[in-house]
Amino acid sequence: MEEKPALRTLLCDLIAERGGISFAQFMEQCLYHPVYGYYTSARTRIGKEGDFFTSSSVHALFGRLIARQLNQMLQLLGCGEFTIAEQGAGEGHLCGDILDAAAEEFPEFYACLNYRIVEISPDHQQRQAANLANHLSAGRVEWCSFNDLQGMQGCFLTNELVDAFPVHLVEKRGGELREVFVVHGEQGFAEELRPLSTDKIADYHRLVELQPAEGNRSEVNLEALAWMKDVAGILGRGFVMTIDYGYHAEELMAPYRKTGTLLCYHRHQTSEDPYQRVGCQDITAHIDFTALQKIGEQQGLQSLYFGEQYRFLMGLGFFEALVELQASEPDPQKAQALRMTLKNLILPEGGMGESFKILVQGKGVDAPELLCARKIRDIGVPSGMF
Repeated sequence: MEEKPALRTLLCDLIAERGGISFAQFMEQCLYHPVYGYYTSARTRIGKEGDFFTSSSVHALFGRLIARQLNQMLQLLGCGEFTIAEQGAGEGHLCGDILDAAAEEFPEFYACLNYRIVEISPDHQQRQAANLANHLSAGRVEWCSFNDLQGMQGCFLTNELVDAFPVHLVEKRGGELREVFVVHGEQGFAEELRPLSTDKIADYHRLVELQPAEGNRSEVNLEALAWMKDVAGILGRGFVMTIDYGYHAEELMAPYRKTGTLLCYHRHQTSEDPYQRVGCQDITAHIDFTALQKIGEQQGLQSLYFGEQYRFLMGLGFFEALVELQASEPDPQKAQALRMTLKNLILPEGGMGESFKILVQGKGVDAPELLCARKIRDIGVPSGMF
């Protein structure tokens, strides 16, 4: 089985030294160890040859529709320079698609935007540079640190970033919350329930006003709360767009959700065992949009839009764009293949349309009516499309 023995040895030594580590510490090492981490080492992660697909890897239309929303955001801000800050940009596909669309459809927008990428992975930076060569030469793209964005005007954008933050695992036992620690077992890594490692876990449950049911397990993403505070702090005026899979707290901690949402991805296969393939599989958990909205509101971010990906894309003109793309493809078989590919972005079952959500928050922008909020009843679906 594919894994990194050096990382397993490092984790075993850490567990022996500390007498056990929280699951959040285990997950952080597996994903972000500077040398052996899944996200920091060289590996094809996205696409057919990788471990998972993202919406931006399905088709360029995803980024092109987002560009429409970003163009409206520039108009709403009325500023001469617009910064798009993307943290965790993967291989740069979303950035490239947004900039391609801006250059072709909104040249004035393209001329005044500055796309800044916050990326900790050297491997991803190299891939981004290769995929964004044209826009780099045009001076539209640069890399920066998070703090370099202080006072930015524009939109802070993430696509499947927050779900990969290390999470604490908790279980409700005897009416009390207990935390999962990783220890040594007879056959490798094992779990042990202990008192909470930090009071911040209890603070999180007070924030969302919910706890898992007795006997159930759930995830607590404390890094997401700290991250949202930081984003609110560096944003001078503008928007925050968070694209990810997740639910509101009442869905994440519903009584029927007994084992939480933690999943691992390897070669497009899912697993619920994070203790295998260490360093060679993605580990994720659905994010809590209730927590992000509440902590954002405390920091001056107003929730402007929240909805499923299919609603978001349809509001931005998904069907109209699909008709145009099909009309430009003279080969009927290729047109049908295109339609089937794009359906993955909006279909609720077997696609990404319902599991992925989009949260848009604003700071200093009042309460504008966003393009993505267009009502489905106002959108005509061409006959025979599905």
